[in-house]
Amino acid sequence: MRTTKPPPEARAAANRRAAAHPVAWWGWALLLATAAGGTGNPWVLLLIVAVAGLVVTWCRGDEPWSGAYRVFLYIGLGAVAVRMAFYIVFGGADGPTVLLTLPSVTLPDWAAGFRLGGNVTAEGTLAAAYDGLRLATLLVCIGAANALASPRRLLRSVPAALYEVSVAVVVALSVAPQLVESVGRVRRARALRGNTSRSPANLMRTVVSPVLHDALERSLALAAAMASRGYGRAADVPAPARRATNAFLLTGLVGLCAGAYALLGAATPAPLAWTVVACGAAAAVFGITFASKRVPHTRYRPDRFGPRDWAVVAAGAAAVAGTVLSGVFEPSALWPATNPLSVPDLPLWAAAGVVIAAAPALLAPSSRGGTP
Repeated sequence: MRTTKPPPEARAAANRRAAAHPVAWWGWALLLATAAGGTGNPWVLLLIVAVAGLVVTWCRGDEPWSGAYRVFLYIGLGAVAVRMAFYIVFGGADGPTVLLTLPSVTLPDWAAGFRLGGNVTAEGTLAAAYDGLRLATLLVCIGAANALASPRRLLRSVPAALYEVSVAVVVALSVAPQLVESVGRVRRARALRGNTSRSPANLMRTVVSPVLHDALERSLALAAAMASRGYGRAADVPAPARRATNAFLLTGLVGLCAGAYALLGAATPAPLAWTVVACGAAAAVFGITFASKRVPHTRYRPDRFGPRDWAVVAAGAAAVAGTVLSGVFEPSALWPATNPLSVPDLPLWAAAGVVIAAAPALLAPSSRGGTP
C-alpha cells in the first residue's frame, strides 16, 4: 500500500507540538542560572554545565540557532581566562603558597586593595578560577536557552501588552542565533574559495567583519519586516489604563531588582528577599495580564503551555530548591574556602537538584525527528 508524506506545513506543525515551549526553555535555563549564581562550589558548577550540555545535545533541533551553545561555551572559557588574568595583574585573594612573583608597582593610598604585579598565590588563583567558573556557568545557561528556544515561537508567545517593544525584543534575542548562522555560512564560503589561512589579519578581514555585518543586517531586516506587518505599533488604549499598566510593570521590575539584590547579599534574610521577589513578580504579571486584555491582538495557532512545559520549568526549579536546601543544611559546602587549600566537598542537596534538572532530556523530544 502506497503511503504519502505529510506536507511541509503539517510536518512543521507536528515539530512545534513535539518541541517544548520556548518560554519553558528560557524558564528552565534562567532557573539553572539562578542555582549557579547561588554557589561557588566547582563540582556543582561543572555539574550544571554538564546537565545543560546533555539537555542541549538531546533536545535541540536542526535550526540555525541550535549551535549557539558551543559559542557560549567558548565565551565562558574566555571569561575564566579573563578572570584569571585580572587576578594575576590586579591581585585579589592572597595566601601563603606563592606560585610566582611578578614585577610590582606601588599604587597610591586611594587604590588600596589593588596591586599591579607582585606575588601570585595558589589560594588567590583558585579563588579567581571559582569566580570565573561561576560566570562561565551563567553564560552557558544562557547559551542553552538560545540553542533550545526558537525566537520565532517566542515572539508568538509575547503578551499583547509587550507588542510595542516586540521589535526590540526579537532583534535582541536573534542576534546570537544570527551570529551562529553567519559563522557557518562564512566558513563554507571561505572553504569554497580555498582560503585556509588562519592568520589574525586574514580572519579579521574574511570572517569577523563579514559575520558581524551579516548578522546585524539580517536582524535589521527582520525588524523592518516586523514593523511593516504592524509589530510595535501602539494600540488605542485609554490613558488611565496605560498609566496603571506602566505603574504595575515599573513596580514589578523594581521589586524584582530589589529582591535579586537582596538574594545576592548576605545582610537581608532570605525569607524577606524571596518575599520581595514574589511580590515584584506578581505585580509584573498582573500588569501584563491587565494590559493584554485591552490590546487588540489576533493570534494565529497560538502555542499552548502544556503539562510537559510545566514539567520542564519544574525541573529547573528543582536545581534552585536544591541550592536553597544546601544553603540551610550545608552552607560551607556551597562556598568552599580556598585558604587553606583543600578539595571542596560536594553539597548533596544542590547536586541532587541539578541532576533532577536534567529531566527535560527525557521529557522534551528532539525536533530532529523523534524522541531521544
